[in-house]
Amino acid sequence: MRVFITGASGWIGSHTVDEFLAHGHQVLGLARSDASAAALQAKGAEVLRGDLDDLDALRRGAESTEGTVHLANKHDFANPAVSNAAERAAVQTIADTLVGSDRPFLMASGLGGIARGRAGTEDDVNPSYGLDSFRGGAENLALEYAQKGVRVLAARFAPTVHGAGDHGFIAALVAAARAAGSSGYVGDGSNHWSAVHVTDAARMVRLAVEGAPAASVLHSVAEEGITTKEIATAIGAGLDLPVVPVAPEAATDHFGWIGTFFALDLQASSLRTRALLGWEPAGPTLGEDLAGGGYFA
Repeated sequence: MRVFITGASGWIGSHTVDEFLAHGHQVLGLARSDASAAALQAKGAEVLRGDLDDLDALRRGAESTEGTVHLANKHDFANPAVSNAAERAAVQTIADTLVGSDRPFLMASGLGGIARGRAGTEDDVNPSYGLDSFRGGAENLALEYAQKGVRVLAARFAPTVHGAGDHGFIAALVAAARAAGSSGYVGDGSNHWSAVHVTDAARMVRLAVEGAPAASVLHSVAEEGITTKEIATAIGAGLDLPVVPVAPEAATDHFGWIGTFFALDLQASSLRTRALLGWEPAGPTLGEDLAGGGYFA
């Protein structure tokens, strides 16, 4: 299969490119810079120059391949409306291009708002609808195209997709602890984050594109829920810093933008995803990655 991947040089995307290539697929990766293009070419992938705002490039990528994996996102947490609008436009552009083709279209989503206070499941409906909602309501928009001849797959990723070289949420928490001189958790630290190793996430994406049916909602989750106090304790141990509670109203001041997310309860199950795909996570746990010291180098 020849697969078009947006975010191909990003954290999850770069591992997903490796996963597809290692299993005999061809990859066309979207690249917005010379460095990204060179990195993709060095792996043996084809390159399509463009970015998330280049809707014509997205159309050409989706049209010229046998499947699309959409992992790119602006992640502009200071201007969420910008990220939401770009995400919705990209998803609609790709989905419109694929109408009637029966080709797979896997789009990245998140667990925000999914059954907080218990482990969310693949049956939980994403509450985000419309441009002004989380990620521009793109998951629900995409799923509408399952009735229009598109094999839409909504992949909800755990809040921490961890591993060596991670520059995402856990790296942001480490940076916040360094800046504050203490490793904090919000409230009593009893809220949870689910987690998955980046290689397991990439494998789940490949398996889904290869065989999951249209309108599948998938959870890229290996560990159902790790308390935020446990995460803070591991970061404190790695940095040799005290571990302290942070009042919810002070979370943004202590952590910066990541405080809003660290205050959420984002636990989720992936039992149905595992059964559907025959996927069994095998990578290191978040605790093992933190204990390994890579986040503190």
